[in-house]
Amino acid sequence: MRVVPQEDDIVFSYEATLHRYAIVPAGFRCCLGRRMALIRPDRTKALPHFLCYYFLTPAWRATMESHMVSGATVDRIPLAKFPDFEVCLPDLDVQHRVASILSAYDDLIENNRRRIRLLEQAARMLYEEWFVRLRFPGHERITNSVPDGWKTTRLGKVISELESGKRPRGGSSVQGVPSIGAENVLGLGQYEYGKGKFIPADYFASMNKGIVKNRDVVIYKDGANIGRSSYFGDGFPHEKCAVNEHVFRCRALPEIGQNFLYFWVSQGDTRQRIANLNSNTAQPGVSRAKIETLSFTQPAPDVLRRFDDTIEPFIGQIFLLARACQKLSEARDHLLSHVIPTAIARVLQEAVCHPPLRIGFGHGARNRCSQPDERRDPTTLHASPAESTYSPSQWHGEQVRSCKTESRSQLGRWQAH
Repeated sequence: MRVVPQEDDIVFSYEATLHRYAIVPAGFRCCLGRRMALIRPDRTKALPHFLCYYFLTPAWRATMESHMVSGATVDRIPLAKFPDFEVCLPDLDVQHRVASILSAYDDLIENNRRRIRLLEQAARMLYEEWFVRLRFPGHERITNSVPDGWKTTRLGKVISELESGKRPRGGSSVQGVPSIGAENVLGLGQYEYGKGKFIPADYFASMNKGIVKNRDVVIYKDGANIGRSSYFGDGFPHEKCAVNEHVFRCRALPEIGQNFLYFWVSQGDTRQRIANLNSNTAQPGVSRAKIETLSFTQPAPDVLRRFDDTIEPFIGQIFLLARACQKLSEARDHLLSHVIPTAIARVLQEAVCHPPLRIGFGHGARNRCSQPDERRDPTTLHASPAESTYSPSQWHGEQVRSCKTESRSQLGRWQAH
């Protein structure tokens, strides 16, 4: 049977989406999916958290890219060669100290993200209580299923701005002003800075549409996830940025408010209605004219004001925490680029660098083998049931020599699916 991921195993992707690593947390039951591999370190030689951080360093990324194989559709890391990649580790005491420093940043980031989720959940529950279940203050005055002072209209009647941006011919650039595309329309307080793209500053200065303003609601307008939305403000995710041609930025009339607009747009029902506006199967997308036809129930002004006053502290705190997450991530990444290389450089100066780390190899092949070069192409092994597991006799400095199904008690091995 396949190796079952355990606590502190390191999992990573070896094909298509590369350079992603994670530690399996305590109490988390899972299995390896396609294009995923597992590393189980020998703790007498390498601490899992340090090794995971080591895999995130620029030096290791360069090592992986130097062995990367470009296929017809995706890039991949040749698994047969992976056990021979060199890893230089400091002693366990240094590993522990480095991992502790970096883990403190990750713990703070995760704590902030958890608070963001809880704040959004509380805000959304309030929205649904007031505007979905109609249990807002004064809801007793409902006649004919319509609250007094409420009216039904079209979205186009209650928004002041709905526009997309653009990028220069030739696509995005590697630096300049952030240009937000569909990849970063992820929800309230969420943003993947590593996926960010840019446009030249002079091009940004020439734009007359698509420049993001404080508290803009953005909507994914075409592609696979039509209707997905996000909310930007208070300097998050950037002080200055724009959207590209695949994203709408949207502003409501002042009496509606951006907070209400975001929760209305991000409701599952609204997202589905936006997606239903698409009539193009080849290239899914919706136009401004179609979105403006959406039916919109406008609550009474006093209800909207009370909702905005109640919800604003939640939104402000979410943006504050989201900015804090980014600052912490930048600080952690700076340390990651300096602390681990410094620790390894000290080891090299003392001339006590360990031999190349040989990582055990496991896959789903049916056939046994006696030498590593006899393995089948690992890119096809995820489809086969595992009946053998490669296990090195030692985690450090040993070449894998044989594979036996009974050698499953040793650590220092990895399983790929």
